[in-house]
Amino acid sequence: MFFLLSKLLDFALLPAVWLVGLLLAAVLTRREARRRRLLLIALGLLMLGTNNALVNEAILAWELPPVRLRQLGRHDVGILLTGVGDGHKSPHDRVYLARGADRLTHTLWLYRAGRIRRILISGGSGAVLSVEHSEARDLRTLLRLAGVPAQHILLEERSRNTRENALYTKELLARHPELRSAVLITSAFHQRRALGCFRRVGLQPTPFPADFRSSDRSWAPDYWLLPDADALSRWSLLLHEISGYMVYKLLGYC
Repeated sequence: MFFLLSKLLDFALLPAVWLVGLLLAAVLTRREARRRRLLLIALGLLMLGTNNALVNEAILAWELPPVRLRQLGRHDVGILLTGVGDGHKSPHDRVYLARGADRLTHTLWLYRAGRIRRILISGGSGAVLSVEHSEARDLRTLLRLAGVPAQHILLEERSRNTRENALYTKELLARHPELRSAVLITSAFHQRRALGCFRRVGLQPTPFPADFRSSDRSWAPDYWLLPDADALSRWSLLLHEISGYMVYKLLGYC
């Protein structure tokens, strides 16, 4: 039930849904004053929602900052959270990656740089309907192709959300007492919630943010003035994550 409710909340928080709702209400209303008011609200939402500077500043405030490699030290295992693949795309004889793939590439970077000795991939499927195979298995395939030995990769394939990532990862690590220090690798916007969940179950990983959705601040006119269609999707992402964090806090998950 929690899983399905979270998917419905995702839909309800889409700014595009708000815009469509306002425009439909404007079309259906019979009162001219109300129609003008609804259209003005929709126009204002569109202008604010497509402003790159506003959404970038908001994401910069929410994301955990990047960590330099020399700051990280050396750890026994890197915990890679999934959420960067597309298990619905066919044919299923290959692995499809979406935005956020540098969760994977940065994990590989840490491994090659000697910052982590092993890699634990946590994540089954976050899809409502079934998929061909787990994303954790897909990412293991890519790591193996990149030359990571099979004995250096651990899989956790049951979790469907961040809380379960933490719970099932703890169970898996309990069977590997030699893995004492861990690095948590996930998107920068997701690190707050993920870190809270892992700490809640008694794990104390070091955060390593990846997949930054913010950019560096700029004084160029296009940063502040020009509309950006991608800004709406970034607002959706940020609202989803903040609401998810608040719900998890309320339920005691993080």
